[in-house]
Amino acid sequence: MTDNRTPDNGSGEIPEIEHASVPSTELQMATLGSQDTDIITASPTVKKVAAQSEFQLVFRRFIRHKAAMGGLILFILIFVLAFSSIGFGPIPGWWKWDYRTPLPTYLPNGAPTLKIWPFSLGEHPFGQDNIGRDFFALTMRGLQQSLIISVVVGVIATLVGTLIGALAGYYRGWTESVLMRFTDVMITIPTLAIAAVLVRKAGNLGIWGLALFLGLVIWTGLARIVRGEFLSLREKEFVEAARSVGASGRRIIFRHILPNTVGVIIVSATLTISSAILLESALSFLGFGVQAPDTSLGKLIQDYRQAMTTRPQLFWWPGSFIVLISLAVNFIGDGLRDAFDPRQKRMKA
Repeated sequence: MTDNRTPDNGSGEIPEIEHASVPSTELQMATLGSQDTDIITASPTVKKVAAQSEFQLVFRRFIRHKAAMGGLILFILIFVLAFSSIGFGPIPGWWKWDYRTPLPTYLPNGAPTLKIWPFSLGEHPFGQDNIGRDFFALTMRGLQQSLIISVVVGVIATLVGTLIGALAGYYRGWTESVLMRFTDVMITIPTLAIAAVLVRKAGNLGIWGLALFLGLVIWTGLARIVRGEFLSLREKEFVEAARSVGASGRRIIFRHILPNTVGVIIVSATLTISSAILLESALSFLGFGVQAPDTSLGKLIQDYRQAMTTRPQLFWWPGSFIVLISLAVNFIGDGLRDAFDPRQKRMKA
């Protein structure tokens, strides 16, 4: 027999019971998501948040990061300018001068013809070098080479650092000891010195060889970060569950743990690209980087450093692009870090 009596609250008064207007299914969803203030406010928000994937949440947080979006737009504009102006390989560009050929006409002191107001590029917006070559074309060629090297270095360093960090963090024991002691040795030796020796021993292998050797130098920081993430995740319940059903170590690493560290890896890879372009510029400035007849931003600074007092535009244009690329990539990295940070999950989606 069912007792339909209303309980007394001890004061002799019968309390009024308000019937919830929320269906039980939505109430259960709100209870499960009680840590998110957006979920418990209204049922449309519950459905919207539940339908979004983790990638969508990260993407939405990233595009709302103003500095990151500014950096991304700046990097895309620089990339398009570099590869569309003078062309690349068999693809022609829209700029009329070549970066190799000295021109018969030479402006007084190689002065730039760029005008801000009214805006006009003129014949030689960045001026001419000491033998009459168009410096805008030269700078675009150097920008192309520096961008290629920095991206390739970022990819190689990310792959090497992720692999070493993952193996050391998951297997522990002698594997961790050997790999991390090797990493410590690489960290103690100055990166610039290692890169200079490797590039000098390799000879003139072009930008691809230079990028390969630089990528084999600057992976150490990422390896330590990935190792720390793996040390934390390998003790989680989902990893123990995978071990209990007989999953191999390789499967656990690549199918279970690695996807949970992708945020840290992407952020570190982005910042590695910024470090790579600065390292390449330093090596080229010292004469260990890109070799003639090709050029890069660092080599342009090295070639025309003597013109700092007489024709400063030959020094400032390559230096300005190095600074702009580094700032843009760092802003992108900051935005990715904030987007992937679990503490940002309370941000409005």
